[in-house]
Amino acid sequence: MKILVTGGAGFMGSHLVDYLINEGNEVTVLDDLSGGFKDNVNKQATFMKGSINDVELVNKAVDEVDVIFHLAAYAAEGLSHFIKHFNYENNLIGSINLINAAINNNVKRFVFTSSMAVYGTNQTPFDESLTPNPEDSYGISKYAVERELAITHELFGMKYVIIRPHNVYGVRQNIGDPYRNVIGIFMNRIMQGKPPRIYGDGEQTRAFSYIDDIVPCLAKSAFIRAAEGQIINLGAAEPTNINDLAEMVLRAMGSNLKSIHTPPRHEVKHAFCTIKKSEEILGYKTKVHLMEGIQKMAEWAKRVGPRKSKVWEKYEVEKNLPSFWKVLK
Repeated sequence: MKILVTGGAGFMGSHLVDYLINEGNEVTVLDDLSGGFKDNVNKQATFMKGSINDVELVNKAVDEVDVIFHLAAYAAEGLSHFIKHFNYENNLIGSINLINAAINNNVKRFVFTSSMAVYGTNQTPFDESLTPNPEDSYGISKYAVERELAITHELFGMKYVIIRPHNVYGVRQNIGDPYRNVIGIFMNRIMQGKPPRIYGDGEQTRAFSYIDDIVPCLAKSAFIRAAEGQIINLGAAEPTNINDLAEMVLRAMGSNLKSIHTPPRHEVKHAFCTIKKSEEILGYKTKVHLMEGIQKMAEWAKRVGPRKSKVWEKYEVEKNLPSFWKVLK
């Protein structure tokens, strides 16, 4: 089967590409390498460097494709308040370009990786039946694409699946991004001799999901009839607070540093999901538990070493910007 993976040079995307190729599929990767790395891309995949904002390139990439896995996005919830135009251009308009091309090329199925950011502050654990209440520009853009896919199905018959993965971590994560993926941020700082930096009191809770548990279910979602037209949370169910997470990362990295606390930023305090639907439809099961997964990632991180943080060159909005983002180095 011919499959297009957007964001296939990134963390989750590259693991998905490996899985799909191992299953015998013909895979094309479309990625602008803004957050991913060419070395992540499976050598058996066809690689197209470029953005989902390039309509001509998107149309070329989608030509004769059977299935699209759309992972390309800049997933920084907190930062999205300060880069609104960039957020909507890349996460929403780019997605619309892809949906248009999918309609025009009669793509059989469109799998979209959304986010639990669509829930906002809501009743935990987040269930797919909850009314979305996104509180940041990133979550708003993801929810808009979800609605667009539902309407596209009604009007044009294109089959789709919406997956809401949450707090995925593991080997190949971009640890040089200082705005997202807390485990990677902690590891990169520790390797630079800097302590983990925790926003607020550290009692925020998240459920962290190891990449090897996520990818098989994500891949299968395109080929399971029961998944058609569904919204499915995908990831671990057990929440962990950030204070405990930092201690686990320090232990895995073999560091004696102590975490520091900075003023809180605007974020959802408690965010974790129900997973019954993914268990029933996709066969999800947490096989790699948190400390084991952190240890695996730490061993990889120490092999590749620290990465220079890629700092945002110009924020679109600087009012109320967290002070530590102004001085990132």
